[in-house]
Amino acid sequence: MNHDASTNVNLSDAAGNVQHHLDNLDHQMAALQQQVQRLQRLASLGTVSSMLAHEFNNLLTPIISHSQFALTRAEPEIMRSALEKSLKSGQKMAVLCSKILGMATDDRTGPSVQLIRPIIQEAIDCLGRDLEKDGISLAINVPEDLHARFCAASLQQVFFNLCLNARQAMVGRTGRLTISVEQIGDRVAIRVTDTGSGIRSEHLASIFQPFFSTKQHEGRLDRGGIGLGLHICRQLMTEQNGDISVESRFGEGATFTLTLPSGG
Repeated sequence: MNHDASTNVNLSDAAGNVQHHLDNLDHQMAALQQQVQRLQRLASLGTVSSMLAHEFNNLLTPIISHSQFALTRAEPEIMRSALEKSLKSGQKMAVLCSKILGMATDDRTGPSVQLIRPIIQEAIDCLGRDLEKDGISLAINVPEDLHARFCAASLQQVFFNLCLNARQAMVGRTGRLTISVEQIGDRVAIRVTDTGSGIRSEHLASIFQPFFSTKQHEGRLDRGGIGLGLHICRQLMTEQNGDISVESRFGEGATFTLTLPSGG
């Protein structure tokens, strides 16, 4: 083999090795991205832990008080009433636990044509606390029969993050969360609008960047942020052939718009 031929073989081997390393790096990056998405979902659930603890305490208090009262009275009717009330509170706790565990489960079955409204309701239920208790009214203007093509677990995480952010922006002030929809050709546009503190104009261009957060210096657990929620939302929407955008005026609230294939 002459010198030129040997050189060409060596270069080919080197190129093959480089491509092999690049392929490995792509595979590792994809795996890390999936882990980050799952960790962000768990982090979001951790953010509502203080609300969940409060709600669980509200449900446990009547169970304890009714049980204690029934034990002091040897009357079947009182005991039956106590058991019925305890059962009702216990069932509420079981439903809430089931929804939270469902959010924590990494179930990606791929996009398919599905109803949108149940996904929205599941995400809101996972907040763990009725928005009205914080002075926030909720309006879901989405038809029951509206379909789109999406991955249920991914879209639920997106809605959960957006609703959680909206709640954080309105806590301590009377507000309104509105979820509406519009059909635009072969796409479905879903808008999540809050009347909270809004986003400063200089932050709008960075809001979907990783680790960017307007809440990094918040001291309260239920108002903190690590700056990955909206970045993950954009990734999840892109994976479903969708998109997410934001419009906001500081002090007046924000509107996040999700677009998805209608699947029709």
